[in-house]
This record gives sequence, C-alpha cells and structure tokens, in this order.
Amino acid sequence: MLYRTRIPAAPLAAHIDRLWQLSDLPAHPHERVVPSGTLELVINLVEDEIRIYDPTDSARIRRYSGGVVSGAFSRPFGIDTREHASVLGVHFKPGGAFPFLGLPLNELADAHADLETLWGAPARGLRDRLCEAGPVERFSILEDALRHRLRPVQRHPAVSMALEQLAHGAVPVSDLAKQSGLSHRRFIEVFRAEVGMTPKRFSRVRRFERVINLARKSGTPDPSSGTPQRRWPQLALAAGYFDQSHMIADFVGFSGFTPGEFISRSTPGVKDGHVVG
Repeated sequence: MLYRTRIPAAPLAAHIDRLWQLSDLPAHPHERVVPSGTLELVINLVEDEIRIYDPTDSARIRRYSGGVVSGAFSRPFGIDTREHASVLGVHFKPGGAFPFLGLPLNELADAHADLETLWGAPARGLRDRLCEAGPVERFSILEDALRHRLRPVQRHPAVSMALEQLAHGAVPVSDLAKQSGLSHRRFIEVFRAEVGMTPKRFSRVRRFERVINLARKSGTPDPSSGTPQRRWPQLALAAGYFDQSHMIADFVGFSGFTPGEFISRSTPGVKDGHVVG
C-alpha cells in the first residue's frame, strides 16, 4: 500500500487532521470502514464513481460521483478496493468539516453526499485538476481549494468545551450540558449540528477508537504459537468500558466483528479505520 499524508498549514490545520493519498490494488475486493466520529472527503482519481456497499450484503450498492463527503457514521459501510488505484482524501478533525460545507453536519449523519451537490460546479473542476496533476502537486491543489471554501464560522464554545473534555475520556452528557450553560436539549442540538452526531454517540465512538489503539499496541506473541495474545478485559477497562461485554457490543455494532476478528482483519496493508471485509 502506497499511503502518503500531509498535515496542512494554518488556518486549515485547526480543522483538518490530515490530507492523504492512497495508491494500491489489494487482493481483497472489499474493505469495511468503521466509525471515527468525524467526516471524510474522498476523491477517486481513476473512476468518476465511488461505490458504497452494505457491509452485510455486497449486492446492495449506492453509487456516487468521483468526489464524495462521508458524514459522521455510527455504523460500518463497505467500499470497493478497486478505487484504491488512486484516491485522495481529507480526514477532518471532529467538528472540523463544519466551516467547509455550509450546512449542519447532522444532515449528513450516516450518509454520503456528492461533493458537487455541496460545492456545485467547482467540485467538478477540482477533480479535473487533481486528475491532471502529479502526486506531490495534488496536495497543494487540494489545500488551495479548501482554503477557498473555509468560512469564518465560529465554533460554539459549548462544542469546543465538550470536544476537549471528550478527547480525554467519557464524560456524562448531563455534566457537559451543565458546564455549557445550555439546556440539555439545546446542548445536544448544537453539538449534533457542528459534529454530526450526538455527544453520547461521539463519546462511544471515541472510546471504541481508544480500545482499538490499545489492542494494537498491547499484542505480544504467544511463545507456543507466535500469535499476539491480548487481555481484553483489562483493555476494556483501560479504554473506559464498564466491562468486556460492553466493549464487545461496541465492536459488533461499530464494525460487525468481534474484537479478535477485527484485529485479525486490520492487517498492515489496510488503511487506518478500515478492516478487510
């Protein structure tokens, strides 16, 4: 897998985690994308199409143009790895896509949208320029387009406060609402509009990410088999789960796999946030 990334310069860096390019044709035909609590912009530079699959039934396909925005998902979806031949993307920070899209992000929850629907004709011109450019130049072209789309939207202080606290672990939504000075209902509305999901669901997704990262770091080979052995109950508690059963429920709900299956499908040749299948 040829995978390049770039952290954009200011002011984009406040909203975007990374720009990325992927070039490969893996042996497996499909990958499953799991929730990350944020949005992704993806542009296919080979085919003018992006196909999204039902993870439990690959015959159910939704087709989009060669540029799409993936909303904040709370369930997995499948992609076609043939599109990996040349694809470019933007991984936004939580809430970071809000100033670029011009609509409340909850309108894209668990959904994809053609970039041209959101940005109009300039989205088509952007893809054309990216297709004609070389790998290094593409990052600069994409950064220029993003700077042009960036709007001076001030993030609500309640959302900034909540994201900061949730980055360090789970916090009861009632406590966040009290600290925000908003009513419980209004706090959730503001958070959903700027992040794309409720604070409770966002907290669960980030906890799921924490346990994945811990599991990848903790595997040590069993002397008899050479297979990494993980202490899932301890990992569950370290990530903030009440017990292992709650962790397993999140793995199945967010990826469709048990913890062991998920890790075994997260091979070195698969992009972060993706698993084979």
